[in-house]
Amino acid sequence: MIPILTFAQEKGFDKQIDEAFGNATGWFVEFIFYQIPFSDDIKIYWVLFPLILGASYFTIYFKFINFRGFLTSVNIVRGKYDAIDHVTSDVMAGDSTPGGDAIETARIEGHEGEVSHFQALTAALSATVGLGNIAGVAIAISIGGAGATFWMIVAGFLGMASKFVECTLGVKYRDIDSEGTVYGGPMYYLTKGLKEKGLEKLGKVLAAVFAVFVIGGSFGGGNMFQVNQAFQLVENITGGEASFLHGRGWLFGLIMAVLVGIVIIGGIKKIAKVTDKIVPFMVVIYVAASLFVLVAKYDMIGDAFVQIFDGAFKAEGIVGGVVGVLVQGFRRAAFSNEAGIGSASIAHSAVKTKYPASEGLVALLEPFIDTVVVCTMTALVLIITGNVATSNASLNDAQAILLTSSAFESVISWFPYVLTIAVVLFAFSTMISWSYYGFQGWAYLFGRTKKMEYAYKLLFCVFVVIGAAASLGSVIGFSDAMIFAMMVPNMVGLVLLAPKVKEELNKYLKAIKADKA
Repeated sequence: MIPILTFAQEKGFDKQIDEAFGNATGWFVEFIFYQIPFSDDIKIYWVLFPLILGASYFTIYFKFINFRGFLTSVNIVRGKYDAIDHVTSDVMAGDSTPGGDAIETARIEGHEGEVSHFQALTAALSATVGLGNIAGVAIAISIGGAGATFWMIVAGFLGMASKFVECTLGVKYRDIDSEGTVYGGPMYYLTKGLKEKGLEKLGKVLAAVFAVFVIGGSFGGGNMFQVNQAFQLVENITGGEASFLHGRGWLFGLIMAVLVGIVIIGGIKKIAKVTDKIVPFMVVIYVAASLFVLVAKYDMIGDAFVQIFDGAFKAEGIVGGVVGVLVQGFRRAAFSNEAGIGSASIAHSAVKTKYPASEGLVALLEPFIDTVVVCTMTALVLIITGNVATSNASLNDAQAILLTSSAFESVISWFPYVLTIAVVLFAFSTMISWSYYGFQGWAYLFGRTKKMEYAYKLLFCVFVVIGAAASLGSVIGFSDAMIFAMMVPNMVGLVLLAPKVKEELNKYLKAIKADKA
């Protein structure tokens, strides 16, 4: 493989493959990212409509659970209500579980899951907190101005409701085998949940389509894109074209592949043990650096917020005005937190609990941390340091990361080195979590045998090496389209199964009240 990849880089063979791949898959990318023209300046991606409308619907349907359930969510992560899972109360008495949900599984097989609430949260966060928070924010502001930040925050709050719904369903309809291994996510709640509603055929079709998309997303956006962008930043920080790594992306990829392989062979328990250490460390470092910049430039914070609010509602000349800014904010937030995509429910489904809604409440913290906190911090740093000039010309992700790095460097001279480490860790944690997501789709389609499991994981590691060495323009466009395509079958299931989620929420809140009494 190494000689082939080296030859590919020297001869530009990877670029030829990338071009051929783009020609073959361009129609799919264009369909998923088709922009509906509203005027000469305003074009809106159709995929944003189901995401925004769905999140808004869930927010209203669940009576603003993204706000009123926030404190309860924090308490669940703290372990305040852990004892409830070990008590069989009248709340659970007479519970019927025709869909084979978590409670039935736990009673029959004696299993309640594999990881804690905190570990499930960090495993899911590790797949979302990453390059989207660093590069995506810079791109949104460069196109939509400071006002895009406001709409990113709004999208983050609305996304909390979507995450609550999909992760509650992920736990409710999960499967647990005789060894205690959990299989969950949209494939299972689409199949089982829609079967309960008399829509068995629709459920099977939607589940299979989702499984194909999540496998594609895991190889592309969750793997090759991550390692490719991490390599570019490492190469830049070590001298660019003069770097000893220049032209040796395969070497960086090989090292990452070995590290990823060591972790993912152990399954979700091993992944969770790694992510519950890496994710808090990464977020703390990144937020601390952002706070340092904000404190150093504290006199400019007020003006930054003025720019954000004014830009959100008075952006006449920026990419189609207010609507254009709104689109940029929602688009980048959706890329960042993946609310409504369905991927996070796969990680959250492995949690140790008998109450599905408890993990749904934990999951709603994810878009808050990812978008409302981390993305806002990045935006404030970029606005205050003046490192983003509004332009209609779009940045690519590699340029956007360097732009964010420059913004921090203007206040903290040595921060680009820290950011490089953070990006590599972000990429690593995202890859190991997406390997789990992709494997769940793979196992659903091809079976749960060890042979199939190792075939997928070996293939995933091979793609890590290829991702670091190759030119990925078309591949990344396709993989991003695959990730957004996951939203279509998932959102259909979420809307149809929302009443089931409401039942689970009422059941869990009743159990909390009974515990307090």
